[in-house]
Amino acid sequence: DEAGAREAIKALFATGFFNDVRVEVDGDVLLITVEERPTIAQININGAKMLEKDQIRNAMKSQNFAEGRIFQQDVLDAAINELKQQYFLRGRYSVDIKPTLTKLERNRIGVQLDIAEGEVSRIKRINLVGVKAFKEDDLIEQFSLTTSGWMTWYTRSDQYSKPKLTADLEKLRSYYQDRGY
Repeated sequence: DEAGAREAIKALFATGFFNDVRVEVDGDVLLITVEERPTIAQININGAKMLEKDQIRNAMKSQNFAEGRIFQQDVLDAAINELKQQYFLRGRYSVDIKPTLTKLERNRIGVQLDIAEGEVSRIKRINLVGVKAFKEDDLIEQFSLTTSGWMTWYTRSDQYSKPKLTADLEKLRSYYQDRGY
C-alpha cells in the first residue's frame, strides 16, 4: 500500500547509499528503482606543503570521507571544513581548498583537492588598552606571541594562532590575579 511504499523509500534513503528511490506497481509486480551514489575511487591532493598528505587524509577520514566510501557532498563539505580548521590552527587563515570531482566508470568518482595554503598571519603590533597598574612592557613580556623581530624567523612567535592568543590572555589574567587583582 501507499504507506508501506513511503516507509520503504524512507528506509532506503536513510542508508545514504542512494540518490533516488522510486516505487512503482506494474500489475502484480512491485518495482523498486534505485540510483546508487558513486563510490570514492581516489583522492588526489595538490598544493599541500604545510600538512603532509597522510595528515590530510586522516583529517578527512575523521569526517568519514575516504577512498572506498560512498560519496556524499555534505560529507565532503564537512571534511573540507575540518581540513581548513587544521590550517587555521597553524596560522593559515587564508587557505583555499577547491575540490574537483571527476566521474569514473562503474559508478565511481575521483576527488581532487587543490590547496592554496596562503600566507601565515603575522602579528604586527600588540596594543594593551586600559593598563594603569603595571607597565605595558612588563605585561607584554608575559605573552608567548610577539611582534616580528630578528629571531622570529626561527621561533615563529610572531605567527598568529587563536589557541596561543587564548593561552596568552590566560597568562595575563593570572599575572593580574597573582598580584591581587
